[in-house]
Amino acid sequence: MPLDPTKHADWEIAEAAEKNMKTVYELGEKLGLEKEELLPHGHYVAKLDFSRILKRLEKKPQGKYVDVTAITPTPLGEGKSTSTMGLTQGLGKRGKNVIAAIRQPSGGPTMNIKGSAAGGGLSQCIPLTPFSLGLTGDINAIMNAHNLAMVALTSRMQHERNYDDEQLVRLSKMRRLDVDPTNVEMGWIIDFCAQSLRNIIIGIPGVNGKADGFQMTSKFGIAVSSEVMAILAVAKDLKDMRQRMGRIVVAYDKKGNPVTTEDLEVAGAMTAWMVEALNPNLMQTIEGQPVLVHAGPFANIAIGQSSIIADEVGLKLGDYHVTESGFGADIGFEKFWNLKCRFSGLKPHAAVVVATIRALKCHGGAPIPVPGKPMPEEYKSENVGWVEKGCANLIHHINNVKKAGINPVVCINAFYTDTENEIKAVRRLAEQAGARVALSRHWEKGGDGALEFADAVIEACEEPNDFKFLYDLEMSLKNRIELIATEVYGADGVDFAGDALSKLSRMEKDPEVAKLGLCMVKTHLSLSDNPAIKGVPKGWRLQIRDILTYGGAGFVVPVAGKISLMPGTGSNPAYRRVDVDVDTGKVKGVF
Repeated sequence: MPLDPTKHADWEIAEAAEKNMKTVYELGEKLGLEKEELLPHGHYVAKLDFSRILKRLEKKPQGKYVDVTAITPTPLGEGKSTSTMGLTQGLGKRGKNVIAAIRQPSGGPTMNIKGSAAGGGLSQCIPLTPFSLGLTGDINAIMNAHNLAMVALTSRMQHERNYDDEQLVRLSKMRRLDVDPTNVEMGWIIDFCAQSLRNIIIGIPGVNGKADGFQMTSKFGIAVSSEVMAILAVAKDLKDMRQRMGRIVVAYDKKGNPVTTEDLEVAGAMTAWMVEALNPNLMQTIEGQPVLVHAGPFANIAIGQSSIIADEVGLKLGDYHVTESGFGADIGFEKFWNLKCRFSGLKPHAAVVVATIRALKCHGGAPIPVPGKPMPEEYKSENVGWVEKGCANLIHHINNVKKAGINPVVCINAFYTDTENEIKAVRRLAEQAGARVALSRHWEKGGDGALEFADAVIEACEEPNDFKFLYDLEMSLKNRIELIATEVYGADGVDFAGDALSKLSRMEKDPEVAKLGLCMVKTHLSLSDNPAIKGVPKGWRLQIRDILTYGGAGFVVPVAGKISLMPGTGSNPAYRRVDVDVDTGKVKGVF
């Protein structure tokens, strides 16, 4: 019998379930994989040779495609990964051949306040410890590839300073790139939330003088915000990845021309670090359904999607494939809709909007929960008024899904503290907004608690839809930014800071850049760019303070509000509770 989630921590439940896990060989047999297609990393984690699988199954019809998104979450999250696991388990209970795809967790939130996003309760991805602590090394490969580009840039700047043109050609067969040190687009990355590295100075002369590097201001972002991670999420194959890797804009020269990784002659070496990472990772739910883990989180500062490759593999191997987008339908789903689906050519059959009574109360006027502190007492008692008022946020997200022409299913991700009257209010208002609604108790009961949820998704997938993008790539970048702000976020308009406006003007003049997609950077805690404003804000304008170019991934990246590509570590981080049993070697405390 599984442990009771009301009495045991997620890591304890996962540890107990791991005693009955299927081996990767059993999972491979269930999926119909051939021996060469399964690349084991131990007994319970494997990589899949996606190119072999897709070539063998090229003519096989694809399964049903379902995306899981959410309402605007509290700082504690809405349980998207939990709901993705729960839906996968529920579909499994209904006898469906189902596969899930979720994103690999970052070490930042795992060691901070949010946890590893493996799910929770009786709906988790296991084994938990390898999932949470590096898995098969994909993020490590991304860090090495990304930071190698910065090594190439900074060493090139040092050598160009120290040698004249003739010496550069004679010593290294290098042409002068003449990088503008005040216009470096890229920074370094690390897979932790390290706010003290947001703004740094590098190349400070020491005992070696000029040989200690080129002195300039620089920065760190969290690993999953790297363009290399975005490329992993959208690349179709190794050839596509190599081409994209060479288009990464690292800096600009003193005439304003882009300097790319291809210019630095480092793109090939960067790709070499990523060859194995291109294969998705195979894991499982607590109930034994296969789960593909690939690419990274943070749809507020990155694309935040499980990879196109994982989805293509899942759609060929399963009758239903459940994929996951980061945070709410204003950012994660919007990027799934207008970026990922555009790049992949895949069309979803349904989209799930996850909502909790807890978050609806938060949007309806209850005190905002603070990570690391106990949940306010107001959340433990019934308040239908707060729930009804908070449903305005839910309805806004339902309408975002409907604008894409996709059939929306609202999953009420239930907790044992929710009351019948609160649940009835959500069901009534969501159905009035045109969504199917399912109450799901997967956190408490696993797949048996997700049967209504699974049935609603099955029904939604059988109905025709009219999938369409929000914008055409022929539309100007400025107009597209304004369209997302007004139509998806609910803003009255957009204000651009001076630097952002000048960058935008330069981008609009470059026909290749002008037709890239938009990957918005915005807080996930509000529909607006102010994380403190809940519900459905009115009378506000989106503030764009910077615009980045991700030429390899194929994005222009507008940065809104005060959000940073490097999150900070809180005062009560999770690493304080993580330790190792020195007798058994088991890790404890990861959640």
